[in-house]
Amino acid sequence: MGIESLQEECRRRVCICGGHGFGEVLRHSKHSKLIEVLSRTIKDGRVISLIHKYLNAGVLQNGFFEKTEEGVPQGGPLSPLCGNVMLNEPDKELERRGHRFVRYADDALIFCKSRKSAERTLANIIPFIERELFLKVNRAKTTVTHVSKIKYLGYAFYRNTGK
Repeated sequence: MGIESLQEECRRRVCICGGHGFGEVLRHSKHSKLIEVLSRTIKDGRVISLIHKYLNAGVLQNGFFEKTEEGVPQGGPLSPLCGNVMLNEPDKELERRGHRFVRYADDALIFCKSRKSAERTLANIIPFIERELFLKVNRAKTTVTHVSKIKYLGYAFYRNTGK
């Protein structure tokens, strides 16, 4: 969904369920779940094995080696790829439920027709993300709000009533 489509959604919908709480989503992700999700798309076992080795390789933190038993090293080349693969799962779930939404990296907006609908959607999608994908949602940053009160990727959206 491009900016023009996003503007059209803002004109047609009253409330949105703003999910800016997926940041650091992979920092505590389970390697086994990530490998399971990747295996659905990547059929070459050698690539999966290489990714698994990369995830378990560890990192240098302040000059000291630390094992990585969970999460994807931030700033590494696999971090954006793994993030999009994992967050593609909630995208599919939202599509299956018929929701209109937009996501760029870990910032998402879910459009709903009313505040009550947005609250219900949020109450259903957070457990999906946390229970099915074993990811943690930052609830402080994930809120239900009116479209005029948010900025998304540097854009602000206003409803013009024609006056």
